[in-house]
Amino acid sequence: MRRVTILGATGSIGQNTLDLIARAPDDFQVVALTGGRNIAQLAADARRHRAELAVTAHPDLLEDLRGALAGSDVAVAAGADALIEAAQRPADWTMSAIVGVAGLAPGLAALEQGGTLALANKESLVTAGPLMLATAARYNARILPVDSEHSAIFQALIGEDRAAVERVIITASGGAFRDRPVADLAHVGVEEASTHPNWDMGQRITIDSASMFNKALEVIEAKEFFALDPSQIEVLVHPQSTVHALVGFNDGALMAHVGPPDMRHAIGFALNWPDRRHLPVARLDLASVGRLDFSVPDPARYPALALAWQVMAAGGHAGAIFNAAKERALDHFIAGRIGFVDMSALVAQALDHGLCDAPKSDITLESVRRCDHLTRQQMDRLIAA
Repeated sequence: MRRVTILGATGSIGQNTLDLIARAPDDFQVVALTGGRNIAQLAADARRHRAELAVTAHPDLLEDLRGALAGSDVAVAAGADALIEAAQRPADWTMSAIVGVAGLAPGLAALEQGGTLALANKESLVTAGPLMLATAARYNARILPVDSEHSAIFQALIGEDRAAVERVIITASGGAFRDRPVADLAHVGVEEASTHPNWDMGQRITIDSASMFNKALEVIEAKEFFALDPSQIEVLVHPQSTVHALVGFNDGALMAHVGPPDMRHAIGFALNWPDRRHLPVARLDLASVGRLDFSVPDPARYPALALAWQVMAAGGHAGAIFNAAKERALDHFIAGRIGFVDMSALVAQALDHGLCDAPKSDITLESVRRCDHLTRQQMDRLIAA
């Protein structure tokens, strides 16, 4: 029986992970579950799966969580230190699904236990890729990708000579506004940006998909995870979201990973790796799909995407600057203080005037946190100006 911890259990990735675990109760023992403000869901899942520990990231909700789990054997805790404690509990497999840079420290703590980290938190590799990979190597831990695109690349590379890889193509749905006139984007609202045509995701990720910030993060993540040169990475808009990524080899062949838009595939692959087991996902009927469309992303529609190559060229803490600026711009868009198209322009300004450009060898958890803090302050000043 494998001991499993889920960091970010109440989000869509966490819920899909628990769905798969519930279908094989004899194979998994839940160690710890963490969540945010959805205390009812966190408590219900902790009871159902007999978790040893349940943690909310918000100290003000500790008593609510304690009350919801009264009479159970589940220990409760709250706050940033408690998230680290959850990650440090002995586990064979840990899902890192906390949204944002908040997931970095717990992910590092989990790697230090020497198990497998299933990485759904893009920001970890974007802000601190060298640190994450060095920590995994130091503690003989393994990182498995959970993003559908990176899982697809990982699967396409199994058994292949990495030296034979010429390019990697990451697909993007195009988000909520892929067919809207570019001139209209200056006037779109939060509700429109929060609706995805193919995937059922949280609000922030869905808006990032509409702006292509999500894909920019994935490009940087792919560069770090697979040790790619930025020139080897391409992005194509693929509205059907059935081809998740392709790997091109030096003999001209393209290896594509094709499947339905269901995150349980990538999660299940990581959960059961190195084996493949039956998963409750739809079987793709290519005849009913009929056609697969691909196009080059319009830079005028998705200016955020080009920033990924700027970040990769800069190196150092550029990823931390980019992520913090992106997160803060999204906060202000959701709050109605800036428009949809303002987000990429403000992030570009933050990159051009970065306040923390230490060399790559100096990337530490503390330096990333400092860079994140300074960049968020800078973004607030830019927006207030």
